[in-house]
Amino acid sequence: MLYKSKEEILKLGEIDPELDAFLKSSQLPKPEYSNLAEFIQIFTAGETARLSALGKPPDSVKQTDTTYMTKDGTSLRARLYQPTTSPIAGSPLILMFHGGGFCMGRPEAEESTCRNLVQAFGAVCVSASYRLAPKFPFPYAISDSWDALKWAAAKAESFGADPSVGFIVGGSSAGGNITAVLAHLARDEKLFPPLTGQYLAIPVVCPQEKMPEKYKDRFLSHEQNKNGPGLGAAAINMFMGAYKPDVDDTVNHTVLLHPNGHGDLPPAYFQVAGMDPLRDEALIYESVLREEYGVGTKIDVYPGMPHGHWEIFPMLQASIAFRNDQVNGFGWLLGKTAKFIPQG
Repeated sequence: MLYKSKEEILKLGEIDPELDAFLKSSQLPKPEYSNLAEFIQIFTAGETARLSALGKPPDSVKQTDTTYMTKDGTSLRARLYQPTTSPIAGSPLILMFHGGGFCMGRPEAEESTCRNLVQAFGAVCVSASYRLAPKFPFPYAISDSWDALKWAAAKAESFGADPSVGFIVGGSSAGGNITAVLAHLARDEKLFPPLTGQYLAIPVVCPQEKMPEKYKDRFLSHEQNKNGPGLGAAAINMFMGAYKPDVDDTVNHTVLLHPNGHGDLPPAYFQVAGMDPLRDEALIYESVLREEYGVGTKIDVYPGMPHGHWEIFPMLQASIAFRNDQVNGFGWLLGKTAKFIPQG
């Protein structure tokens, strides 16, 4: 177990001084979670502004849009990021899924991450969309994403990728849930080529009401951080009320309790925020993988930081550290050292 006492765990939720000073000086309006449609509209406007600030890709990165087909015949968009000059040793394949509570977001949400990974490792990175709630509730996100993973595996060569030098699936928040589910599906369905790594940032892996009794002494963050910035209990209730997951489905949602266990999964890199309600399910899941199943893990924790802090507050030192750690964490999954400083 990474944190051995209740006091150590709770200390992670104490607000970071730099963030505290920023919030007090900026007096940001409090988000309203009573109307999902209005919240999505505000979120989308903010995301558009962040993407605009990113500007054009660097000369070393080629960006194009493409599509993949779901099993029910729906065409969904994905964004493809490729190195303009492929590395001699081959390009690993990385498939990313965005967050947004299963209700909002788009492939471009992972633009900074994908650009950084192309520059750091000469990777081919794909950021895939999936259908969103409330129009498309559970399990559409999982079904679509599984189709995307099989499509990416089949298209790797045409993308200029070589999965034998690395094949990673990853995502943040809702995308982290998707990642954890897909890692198990890929194992059980014998996906070929096989995954070599998984990236789990602030993931959803076990609803509060399904957390096993044996872990509850270290499952404190849902209560401690229920009113935190970025994501609190009201936001979780809003998103889950729209997504309508079956919390008893331990294959497609509550993956901590997967019926086939967690053996033979690829190594996992976690990034976890200390002031996030989802903090402790990630910490527990990491320890279960490592201690109970012998899965290789690496974890970086950001004390006093809220859910999605690197996107909401990118100027903070912890958010800058997050981006550097992210590249180094993917390097750990790939067995490579990055000679590159992330930008944004």
